[in-house]
This record gives sequence, C-alpha cells and structure tokens, in this order.
Amino acid sequence: MEKIALVADSASDLTKEQIEKYNVTVLPLKIIYKNNEYLDGIDITPEEVYERLEEEIPSTSLPSPQDIENVFTKLENEGYTHVIAIPLSSNLSGTYNTVKLIADNHPKLTSTIFDSKSLTLGTGSLVLACGEMLQQGKSYKEIVEQLPLMRDNVTVYYVVDTLKYLIKGGRIGKVSGTIGSLLNLKPIISIDKDGVYYTYAKIRGKKQATSKLISIAEESLKKGKAKIWIMHGGCLDEGKAILEKFKNMPNITSLEFGCISPALGVHTGKGLIGLIIANEPFHN
Repeated sequence: MEKIALVADSASDLTKEQIEKYNVTVLPLKIIYKNNEYLDGIDITPEEVYERLEEEIPSTSLPSPQDIENVFTKLENEGYTHVIAIPLSSNLSGTYNTVKLIADNHPKLTSTIFDSKSLTLGTGSLVLACGEMLQQGKSYKEIVEQLPLMRDNVTVYYVVDTLKYLIKGGRIGKVSGTIGSLLNLKPIISIDKDGVYYTYAKIRGKKQATSKLISIAEESLKKGKAKIWIMHGGCLDEGKAILEKFKNMPNITSLEFGCISPALGVHTGKGLIGLIIANEPFHN
C-alpha cells in the first residue's frame, strides 16, 4: 500500500489552509540578518522584512541539510513509502539539489524531487495539483507522470517597483535593465523554461505595467480556461484593486489572491504585483 508524502519549500507560497488540506510538509527557507536568522514565514512576516529593508537588506538561504534530513527521517518513521518534493527552481536556489542529495540517502523511500523551474504559486500550483490527485486516489506513478505537463502549463509574470533588490541578491538572471530605474521602465519579468528570470516586456511606469499584466491574462484566457493567482509583495491595496479587474473575466476556473513569502520579498522589495496562470486542463 502506497503512503505518499508531499514536500514543498516556503517559496511555494501555500496558505496554512492549503498546507493542512493536502498535508504538505513545508521546508522553510532562511532569512539572514547580521545579528539574527529567521525561518521564512514562521518567525518573520513579509511586512517586517519590508520595514527593515531600508536599514538592512538580509540574505536568504535554503533550508539547512539537517532540517531536510530530519524531514525525510520523520517521513520514514511515519510509515511513508513515497515522497514527491517540488522545490523552487534549481536555477534560483540550491534547495532542489540539496533535497535530491538527501533523498538519495533514504533508499527506503521512493522519491521524486521535481524541479518546478518556477517559484511562488508557479511551484505551489504543482503541489496543490498533486494534493488534489492524492485525494482522488491517484497512484504515485500516475501523479509523477503528470508533473512535466503541469509545469509546461504554468506561467509566472511579475512587476516590481525597483530592480535594486533583485540585483543586490544576484537573482537578476536575464533581466538586464539597471537603466530601467533611470527611464522609469518597469520590466515585466517572467521565468523561462530553464527556470531563470527574463524580461517579458519593458513598460514605462507601474500603472502601464500592471495594465499589461491584465492584458497578458486576457490573451491567455481567450485561448481557454485557466486558474489565476494574483500575488502582492507589500502592496495589499494595489493588489486588491488589480484582483477586482479579474472578477468578471470569462474562463477563470479559480481566482486566488495572496502575498509572497518574506524570503521572496527580500529579493523583490516592496511593491511587487505577480500573476500566475495555470492553463486547464492542468492535469489529466
């Protein structure tokens, strides 16, 4: 009899309710200040991170190997036979490689460590879909086979107030554009097939950039049904105003709203608006 565990990291931006509903084990990333270290989303809030950015930009790191080891040992002791772990993009964090390494030391568990090549709900949507399939009684093999198809059906777009924090954190990927701050250019950033940031479009001004996000969604929805997530980073009112514009759009099978985790907020700064589109059928 299969007993399948689902593992994600805190950059998947799952809510407490979702984590409980699908019994997801979450590995928290770390937020490191000069004098202190916090577990992402557990003992520091996004607001606290944004408030402190002016005085200190912290660094982030993956969950410690010992924490990951403890999770796999615990799952083994609880009688799990299989593990499906879906970390954020291996090109944005070392979490994927470390989880893979530790999973290999637990031969009693049949494990799939799947590179989401994404982050936030781009990753989280894959975890949620696995949770749904588990509740439908699908087997480990059936679920794992669906993962590449689901990954191909998810796209992430976001706009930030400033590129300063992405540059500082070394997460800028293929987004060139320090010049953007001079011209008030707001790149719409997306994630390519390798899980690396790139500039999807260059727009002048935040207002136009968020309008462009809406039109990206409209174009996608013309082609068929999709699940949509609107995410914000320290700009709740702006995020809610954008969410309103999605409420009467056709072809949306699920519309959700949330804020990005503190660890992601470190790299974007305050003022992020994100759009995640999961095209249906998301899985068979």
